[in-house]
Amino acid sequence: MNREYHKWHSPSLGQDMELLAFGHAGQPYLVFPTSSGRFFDFESNGMVHAGERFIEEGKIRLYCVDSIDPQSWDNREKAPGDKARRHNDYDRYITKEVVPFIHGRSGSSERIMCTGVSMGASHSLLFFLKHPDLFKGTIALSGVYNFRYFLDNYQGDSLDVYYNSPLDFLPNLTDPGILKQYRHSTIIVCVGQGAWEQPMVADAIRLRGILQAKGVSCWIDLWGHDVNHDWPWWRKQLPYFLTTLYGKS
Repeated sequence: MNREYHKWHSPSLGQDMELLAFGHAGQPYLVFPTSSGRFFDFESNGMVHAGERFIEEGKIRLYCVDSIDPQSWDNREKAPGDKARRHNDYDRYITKEVVPFIHGRSGSSERIMCTGVSMGASHSLLFFLKHPDLFKGTIALSGVYNFRYFLDNYQGDSLDVYYNSPLDFLPNLTDPGILKQYRHSTIIVCVGQGAWEQPMVADAIRLRGILQAKGVSCWIDLWGHDVNHDWPWWRKQLPYFLTTLYGKS
């Protein structure tokens, strides 16, 4: 399997950022890490191995990026609006630096899929919904989609928070061009119903209702009550959905 390490100084963030790339051909996937996670966590926790067949067969490529959650959503010292504004810097890093990098590596400007587990799933859905011109969908595993959850359920009126919380802005979204892009995308949201999954189940069900009301197809897949918020289950879920999208060998 082709594996590459990359690092550059991000002008959007004012710091060095690292990523790992896996694969030689196929649909590019942008992989977000878990809460305050690192670019190597997907590999270290067996998720790259779980998708290895699809990578080696040239069906997908993975681009695993770093997070800046300790400077934004996970920072306990900043006000909610400041956390969201720092995330906006991360948004620029992803859209203005990482996306062109992926296009350059793949030799194509095709839309990119997003994926991740836990908070990585939260990011993957958020980036898809905010930038459907760049991203063609998501495989989001066990995410929270009300970002106020990361802000102690802050109820203030910060627009930076509002526009970075899918369950805030999505119900009010009426732009026909954006909705058309959603309808031509692949939206897969999965969550177990076991330990530590309760907030994620509630958000997934609410998300399904919002999208269906807007005529947007989505696959909201609730797994069993024995399915916990943990890596062993995510290692089963990812290849399951990849097989659905790209078939068996």
